Amino acid sequence: MAAATMTVIDPVAALAELAPVGADPVRGGWSRHLLDDADRGMRAWFVRTAESLGLAVETDANANQWATWAPAGATGKALATGSHLDSVPGGGPLDGPLGVVSALAAVSRLMAEGHAPARPIRVANFAEEEGARFGVPCLGSQLLAGELDTGRVRDLADASGATYADVMTAAGYDPGAIGRDEPRLRGIAAYVELHIEQGRQLEPLGTPVGLATSILAHGRWRLTVTGRGDHAGATELDSRRDPMVVAAEVVLAARDRAVAADPATRSRATVGKQRIVPGGSNAIASQVTLWLDARAEHDVDVRALVDAILTDAANAAAAEGCDVEVAEESFSTRVAFDAALTDAMDDALGGVPRIPTGAGHDAGILSAHLPAAMIFVRNPDGVSHSPHEGASDEDIRAGADALTTVLRALT
Repeated sequence: MAAATMTVIDPVAALAELAPVGADPVRGGWSRHLLDDADRGMRAWFVRTAESLGLAVETDANANQWATWAPAGATGKALATGSHLDSVPGGGPLDGPLGVVSALAAVSRLMAEGHAPARPIRVANFAEEEGARFGVPCLGSQLLAGELDTGRVRDLADASGATYADVMTAAGYDPGAIGRDEPRLRGIAAYVELHIEQGRQLEPLGTPVGLATSILAHGRWRLTVTGRGDHAGATELDSRRDPMVVAAEVVLAARDRAVAADPATRSRATVGKQRIVPGGSNAIASQVTLWLDARAEHDVDVRALVDAILTDAANAAAAEGCDVEVAEESFSTRVAFDAALTDAMDDALGGVPRIPTGAGHDAGILSAHLPAAMIFVRNPDGVSHSPHEGASDEDIRAGADALTTVLRALT
């Protein structure tokens, strides 16, 4: 269908419109998590904006949103584009709203110029890409692709104790219907995702956009260290079983093991989240749960890195008289994006740099099931997952220009 008003979306203005939604007064930045009030606000914006363009909007059983432009003459499998609208706690304004906003902007431009696509164009907002609420990144795209045990997903609990099934039911979804969506996957010819660059590779090259080559293998592990709660002042140091001491050793081991790894593996490991019980300033903790994020060039490199860190954790726990349990929450193998699709995009753009990334994306999940590729927009400081994440207005518009060019060429 065609947009009657021929509205053209300016991505900079659209991002400004979204800025109040989920602004976090405590952490700074933005906190938008699956089906919370902020995420609902972002989703409502998606529906409102897509419908203003005359797009057909639907939400699948996995809570992913889709907006489709299928004018007369557009047949066969769709070219999909988009990203996600959720965020990490206290995250930046562009990861990943930039991709969704730019996709809608690109479609609006193609409509306004009278482009007649030979195939439908579909814009996606994938649910829970950051995994901030339930601990599993790319949750919506992984469910779509059938890469997760649905029973396990339904039992996942957020920090308040609400399960994924509870949250989905309260929002009007059927948690029993989640999982691989074969008809939807079969209806997509390829997926192109635009995203803010996470890192600083394009700035030295002096270019506003680039294409992705690969994603590092990466995963997330939960370590639960159990000791003995006690009094901070009355307990002698030599009789303590303090899980915080073990947690501190794990934090240091993550950095030290990554630094010591072969530079060719591009290894990195981070502990960015802890939960302390009981959490009193004058009490020795009884239990500490911490989350380890580890990444490297190849799967085997990640496994070797994590094994070394977990050995250090076990040794530290034994020395402190604590127990440690480990659970792998997620693991994504190394992704190499579709070469033919990337070459076609490069041809359309007239030749742009190609760069790898250490960050996971929905495009990486879908790449195992259909051709997928990515466009990156220059991040001058390289900062991401932070309120300080940014891009110039000119580069944001250059990214939307690039995506428009690619969608025009591929449809």
